[in-house]
Amino acid sequence: MTTTPAHLGSPSVWTDARLLYALEEVVEKELNRHLQVAKDWMPHEYVPWSDGRNFPGFFEDGEAWEKGQSKVTEVGRIALVVNLLTEDNLPSYHHEIASLFGRDGAWGTWVHRWTAEEGRHGIVMRDYLLASRAVDPDKLEEFRMSHMSEGFESDNRHSMLHSVAYVAFQELATRISHRNTGHQSGDPVCDRMLARIATDENLHMVFYRNLLKAAFELAPDLTMQAVRDVVVDFRMPGHGIPGFERAAAQMAIGEVYNLRIHHDDVLQPVLRHLKVMQIDGLGPEGAKAQEELGLFLGGLDSEASKFDEKLAARKARMAARAAG
Repeated sequence: MTTTPAHLGSPSVWTDARLLYALEEVVEKELNRHLQVAKDWMPHEYVPWSDGRNFPGFFEDGEAWEKGQSKVTEVGRIALVVNLLTEDNLPSYHHEIASLFGRDGAWGTWVHRWTAEEGRHGIVMRDYLLASRAVDPDKLEEFRMSHMSEGFESDNRHSMLHSVAYVAFQELATRISHRNTGHQSGDPVCDRMLARIATDENLHMVFYRNLLKAAFELAPDLTMQAVRDVVVDFRMPGHGIPGFERAAAQMAIGEVYNLRIHHDDVLQPVLRHLKVMQIDGLGPEGAKAQEELGLFLGGLDSEASKFDEKLAARKARMAARAAG
């Protein structure tokens, strides 16, 4: 990758406002590309409405929820709740990016388009869960109220570059989480719905990844530092969900999302595409960030290998029990 001289990446030159202005043309280009390839779809077409029936409450014929009413697996149920509650915080996400990127020009058009597309995800997931009786509707609503009442503040709201770097990885992480949830759900209808959502998330990732590439060309040192910070401190936006740590552990064991998936299927694809570790001509701070990023990835890979071993041993024990 050809980079500009290191001095152009100095904080005295590249403020957030200047970067927003400098990237406006790239945003417009990527927005137009996105609109050409993105396909509109109808959330109601993915919901098994014929499976639905009344819940207790105002309806005398209401039927109480029970686990056995749905074919969705336990890990699928857990992941679906986490994924939906994450989507539910869309108003807070919109506020964050609208405040950071603005509401005018190509940036503003993208912010609103992204929000509209993301809105479909929460709509179709909730309709599916209620119609198919995959989760306890009362607990789902209690979780939603608790989670949304807390609000959301991005870890990267202090910096436009950090925010762009974060969403480049986070959109791919969300895609992978949805796709793997579908695979592990035990329900082809759920799998098909989440595959549709995952397609949107992948397009969102491409938008931000290409924007991150342009940022590297403009301000390589600052962008490298932002990528290092985001990768080292990465956490999913749903981390504030009640019981998130336990749910995340169950999703890791269920191979929906774990360290190995995070390293191999989320971090590495973005970093390889942008050739982040091959960028040269960096200044001292950029080179230091690149080195620290490499060291962190090596450590993460080692931790993922340890998790792989524990997971394989657990599977072996469960298989032995089943055979005995």
